Amino acid sequence: MKIVGEQALLFGLILACFIARGCSQQAQPPQVPCFFIFGDSLVDNGNNNGMLTLARANYRPYGIDFPGGTTGRFTNGRTYVDALAQLMGFRRYIPPYSRARGPQLLQGVNYASGASGIRDETGDNLGAHSSMNAQVTNFGNTISEMRRLFRGDTNALSSYLSKCIFYCGLGSNDYLNNYFMPNFYTTSSDFTAKAYAAALIQDYTRQLTQLHSLGARKVIVTAVGPIGCIPYQLARYHGNSSRCNDNINKAILLFNTELRRLVDRFNGGQLQGAKFVYLDSYKSSLDLYQNGTANGFEVIDKGCCGVGRNNGQITCLPLQQPCNDRRKYLFWDAFHPTELANLLFAQASYGSSSYTYPTNIQQLAAL
Repeated sequence: MKIVGEQALLFGLILACFIARGCSQQAQPPQVPCFFIFGDSLVDNGNNNGMLTLARANYRPYGIDFPGGTTGRFTNGRTYVDALAQLMGFRRYIPPYSRARGPQLLQGVNYASGASGIRDETGDNLGAHSSMNAQVTNFGNTISEMRRLFRGDTNALSSYLSKCIFYCGLGSNDYLNNYFMPNFYTTSSDFTAKAYAAALIQDYTRQLTQLHSLGARKVIVTAVGPIGCIPYQLARYHGNSSRCNDNINKAILLFNTELRRLVDRFNGGQLQGAKFVYLDSYKSSLDLYQNGTANGFEVIDKGCCGVGRNNGQITCLPLQQPCNDRRKYLFWDAFHPTELANLLFAQASYGSSSYTYPTNIQQLAAL
């Protein structure tokens, strides 16, 4: 993800625009009519606020750099999908499902829930959450409400939805808060790493097929990032000379490989009219981790706030004082990237094919 020469100058100007939050103030309409988001805490923007769970971020210092302050986003500022929405021309952030009502639904909804996964039991160790199955159900409820807004014209609604972008980023917690938590879950003894990846893909295939049946056509599916490199794992890992826990990362790559193959099958005719994009957040995160200084990051193995070794034992404590210069940190807390890391990934995946397959997101929007 290192950028040099004239490209670096152009990228710097674009990024400065993002940091100044001026890029969302565009006169032209968005490139797509709506944006629907499914995922976990990497993109949750407040759905867990009213739940009985430890997976909540509706307190300071979370949101310290966000225009609306503390909202439930698990970072200091904008998430990846916030930045992506701005790049696509949306003037307002996509609202969380917990608050989205009426005509507001027409621009899209964010269903993401911290601690959630592809499997229903994933994240139960932290408390309540909306799994991917529940998020798909919630989307079905939204479609019922949208049908009324379209006065029952299902053809018009289907045509509208076919132009929208759908983002699906699940799987991280199926490893972090399931497979690699043997004291709480039995999956690591029930499945080999390869069999577990296959089981996840089987469930995810069904869920994505359900979304397609409800109207999704342009879909971004996200790889699981290198969890073995996050501060939470580094605080617990005592291994070889590698900075990261390679055993965790190898297991994740099994899932990612199968997810990319699933994208080929969907695009190859398994789902009629589908246009899927594989978003390689694993490669992007690893590039940032390995080339941090090239992107201004001086600290790549510790959270900007948190507790214990690597600030990775637990998440930020309420009212805890975070690091002063968040732009120098790759990670905000034990699990989540900083706003700047999110902005860099959004820009790279939107306009180039460095981390997207078979097209970038700008091209997907134009289809």
